[in-house]
Amino acid sequence: MLVAWKYRFRDSLIETFDPRARWIVSFLVLAAILNFWDMRFLAFFLFLSMTQFYLTKLTWQETKRAWFFILFLVVFIVGINAFIFGRGGPGQVLSLDPHYFYRRTFDLGLFSWEFSLTAEKIAFGISQIIRMLSIASLFFVIPWTMNPSQYGVTFSGMGLPYRFAFAMDLAFRFVPTLARDFQTTLDAQRARGFEIDKVEGGVVSTIRRVAPLVIPVTMGAIVAGEDIINAMDLRCFGLETRTWIDKLTYRTRDYLLIAFGIILLVASLIIRHRFQLGDFWLPPFLIELTQ
Repeated sequence: MLVAWKYRFRDSLIETFDPRARWIVSFLVLAAILNFWDMRFLAFFLFLSMTQFYLTKLTWQETKRAWFFILFLVVFIVGINAFIFGRGGPGQVLSLDPHYFYRRTFDLGLFSWEFSLTAEKIAFGISQIIRMLSIASLFFVIPWTMNPSQYGVTFSGMGLPYRFAFAMDLAFRFVPTLARDFQTTLDAQRARGFEIDKVEGGVVSTIRRVAPLVIPVTMGAIVAGEDIINAMDLRCFGLETRTWIDKLTYRTRDYLLIAFGIILLVASLIIRHRFQLGDFWLPPFLIELTQ
């Protein structure tokens, strides 16, 4: 059986909006964020995303695992991509004259590698962290604050094809279903004396010990997928467009929310392309610290 994210009604301001309006505005804000690399502008969007998180009435206890995963992913990507290699982002990050904090060349035998920490890399890393956190915090609250029964009708109401809307509905239910099956399998293996917390050894040993978890979960996911396909075939899915149980209706507040998203995107485009603002910005105090 497919399950859903741990949604519960919190009577928050965000939940009073039509879910279609929330998705539309989220994509509009995303498009606005992608116009900027200046950390000052990105800080505004991070504030906007965190304001949304506050209005959802979500607690730290509910979302701490998601926050830890996001922070780990952001730090890992930024640490490898920006601070170590200094790649990615706008071209002028690499074209600027570097201001070094630290510089050292490592002799690795067949080749040498120069590691350097510059003011440009630090500024770009901070900008990238703010940018990624703004985007992540903008979307990750949706599973906790949107009724799972409205996924399909929401995407269908946004003009997406019926098949795609239904596929998105199933996709949003697949991840928590997989997590449930993994936890069930883990509990069953622990009851049989399997100690997953004490995985030791090299890569091969680790893979060998994790196999009792990965294989049952993977096979269970394949079998569940086949069951869903058979159930859809028995109901003649795809022969004609079906209706949805829930019916969504735009209200005045939803139109105002969409208008806010459009205004924000248009303002971002004007600031970025008409006034040529929002490009990569190197704080002067970072340059001073290198001297």
